[in-house]
Amino acid sequence: MTEGSRHVACVGGIAHTGDGRILLVQRRNEPGRGRWSVPGGRVEPGESDAQALVREMAEETGLTVEVGALVGTVVRGDFHIADYRCTAVGGTLRAGDDAADARWVDAAEFAALPLVEGLAETLDDWGVLPRR
Repeated sequence: MTEGSRHVACVGGIAHTGDGRILLVQRRNEPGRGRWSVPGGRVEPGESDAQALVREMAEETGLTVEVGALVGTVVRGDFHIADYRCTAVGGTLRAGDDAADARWVDAAEFAALPLVEGLAETLDDWGVLPRR
């Protein structure tokens, strides 16, 4: 078995508002049902990471995004997740697809939410926590 075949390729989007809030979704399904995370999902066959992220962001948040630089990668169970900076350029924020809720959160709200395991530490390591 090769490294690539052991993990499901996924992408995540790290988006901030001009005042430093971060975009999070509340997961409707497992893994992490009921917990908050950055939006994202699986890369479908034939998709690039950027194509998958644009699709997933629209499905989960209603937002159209431009995909920026890779921030980092993590492995969570069977999932290899590549997280990219994103900029919202259109759409209307709403929970969709497998998200129970979607919102921009500041640092205080981020600290109070039940997050998926390892999210706060990872975003802190990458220097992309909400600033406000």
